Amino acid sequence: MKTRRNFIKLTALGSAAVLASSCLTSEKEYKEKINTSKKVIKPIVISTWNHGLAANKASWNILSKGGSSLDAVEAGVKVTESDPNNSSVGLGGLPDRDGFVTLDACIMNHENECGAVAFLQDIENPISVARKVMEETQHVLLVGEGAKQFAIEKGFKETNLLTENSKKAWEKWKERSKYQPIINSENHDTIGLLALDEKGNLSGACTTSGMAYKLHGRVGDSPIIGAGLFVDNEVGAACATGMGEAVIRIAGSAIVVELMRNGMSPNEACKEAVERVVKKHKDLSNLQVGFIALNKYGEKGGHSVYKGFNYAVHTKTQNEMIDAKFYKK
Repeated sequence: MKTRRNFIKLTALGSAAVLASSCLTSEKEYKEKINTSKKVIKPIVISTWNHGLAANKASWNILSKGGSSLDAVEAGVKVTESDPNNSSVGLGGLPDRDGFVTLDACIMNHENECGAVAFLQDIENPISVARKVMEETQHVLLVGEGAKQFAIEKGFKETNLLTENSKKAWEKWKERSKYQPIINSENHDTIGLLALDEKGNLSGACTTSGMAYKLHGRVGDSPIIGAGLFVDNEVGAACATGMGEAVIRIAGSAIVVELMRNGMSPNEACKEAVERVVKKHKDLSNLQVGFIALNKYGEKGGHSVYKGFNYAVHTKTQNEMIDAKFYKK
């Protein structure tokens, strides 16, 4: 026979269980309501620095016609890679200290498939080689002579990437032979580009010629999935620019995506990643790092260590440069 005390206890527990069940149902319904009612801005493409405007235009030509985000990000950064007047990416990129132009790039699609090349020489469009690695091999990253051999086997042509202007700049640098990175200088600025297409799929691309006058063989964050670029179609995408070593040390782009997964906006996530970079480095002299991010709703954001970082945005109603917020002047 149940005592009055037991009866009250059981009744209370039962009520709590019903209440908890009711709360869980309400929370689930709330999340579903948010997910279905929130307006999605698509298509959209964002990319780093001023050269992102021309890159975005090429991407938008694909996105506006219903094309895939993967095709869009490749086409966009190829514009920058093939621009001889850009000294930080592809053709015309400033060489390493021994006079060799070495390229790094990676690409990632909405299914978490990815490909990358590093320390690649004599091939104008490393992003397209990276896509071939993704789609036609079981690997993610090919480097050096192996990457070049693979590219040639796939029909890519050898090209002298050291333009006359870049060669003259290198020869002038050799007079002092002292590498001194300069904040926001295009001696180590990648182009990272993220896109969301009409189907709601995200992709990203990142490509660079790396630090000017770096040690021969140096590779930065740009070809490293999770550092220079990361895409998760359930959440969003992010990419980085600036001092690659600092980005690698915090797995920068993956961190940004995970912060968005935990509820942060793209701006908030980029800001938090920048603050982690700052926290992990005692000396911030000339250490510029910038992040951009795009979530599954087409919301965008960016942040950097120092003032001067900007990113380009292209949607149906917007086509402009945005100055990112920053940690310090």
